[in-house]
Amino acid sequence: MLVIDACGVGALPDASRYGDEGTNTLAHVAEAVGGLDLPTFAALGLGSILPLRGVPEAEDPVIHGRLHPLGPGKDSACGHWELMGVVLREPLPTYPAGFPPDVLARLAAATGRELICNRPYDGIAAIEDFGSEHLRTGALIAYTSQDSVLQLAAHAERMSLAELHRACAAARKVMTGEHAVGRVIARPFAGDEGAFRRTEGRRDFSVPPPGRSYLQELAQDGVEVHGVGKIGDLFAGVGITESHPGATNAQALSSVDGLLGELEHGLVFVNLIETDQVHGHRRDVEGFHRALREIDSHLARRLARMREGDLLIVTADHGVDPTRAGTDHTREYAPLLAVSGEMARRRPALSSRARDRVGRHTNPGDPGALRHDGPFADVGATALRWLTGRDAALPGQAFLT
Repeated sequence: MLVIDACGVGALPDASRYGDEGTNTLAHVAEAVGGLDLPTFAALGLGSILPLRGVPEAEDPVIHGRLHPLGPGKDSACGHWELMGVVLREPLPTYPAGFPPDVLARLAAATGRELICNRPYDGIAAIEDFGSEHLRTGALIAYTSQDSVLQLAAHAERMSLAELHRACAAARKVMTGEHAVGRVIARPFAGDEGAFRRTEGRRDFSVPPPGRSYLQELAQDGVEVHGVGKIGDLFAGVGITESHPGATNAQALSSVDGLLGELEHGLVFVNLIETDQVHGHRRDVEGFHRALREIDSHLARRLARMREGDLLIVTADHGVDPTRAGTDHTREYAPLLAVSGEMARRRPALSSRARDRVGRHTNPGDPGALRHDGPFADVGATALRWLTGRDAALPGQAFLT
């Protein structure tokens, strides 16, 4: 299960409540780069989900459609939770005016550091604008966004990564009750003044999901769940058998290759972060397209090696339309592409990078019969049905048995 972070496919009906009307991450990226170059995605049916410049409709698509959340929010935590059947009833707290003084005082006492910035801020701009003061005083750079997050940034010369993680763990204990933000995020950076850069070592300290998930249902049946990238952090470890590296897309996909070379049975749940963290928030459409092309190449290789009993699901958690003003997440549908090993074997073009084979298959099916639009939670329901043969009393319905 590959979650391409922030790869939205159109504004949800309630997007105007979030200031996100008219957003469409993937379609707007396609227009901005003059057309997407994604032959494997095209063969799977990405262009059958919605019109995309450069991506034709597939004559014989796999299961494809758009998914919508049932609850509020537009961040990684609630998006991933919903994929696994956990739906928020009320939105997590946000801080458009920064954190109140009493919360800042408790954070300072818990972390042993004063806090500066304290407002919604772009993460790169935060270290550029407050990095010098942080180096001079040692105060942590604390900022938020439209999402329910507290982000703490520190320079490697002022705080070791272990110290920053300890500070974030202490902050997590403060941010409870009415201030239970979805995530406290460690944001290490390095470099000289005027050339600060983020470094690896980000870690998300999430509030536990507020309900039972399909991950726990899988664990109940003895099915291993391997989280790659920030999956384990987003679920606060609940329902995760083991976590694996994925700070970059290349590292995450390398972890996937290693796991699929070893496992006979189980769920490999992957977050591919770069479309969000590296390109989406920075409004880098060329980089966004480049990241998609790298995923496309990985999928071509993966499809060629799928076994009959395998199931591959590709989706997203929210949007981050890089062509709109601002740098926040956007309230959007997520794409759905799902292909079993049997389906991949029947469609030889799925494992080919050759452009002239996209959409040209010997036995075209009925695209409408393979269209599935539904809630995010249908993904978790399908994973449970595929791996255990049963359903659970959670939101969502399996679209494939």
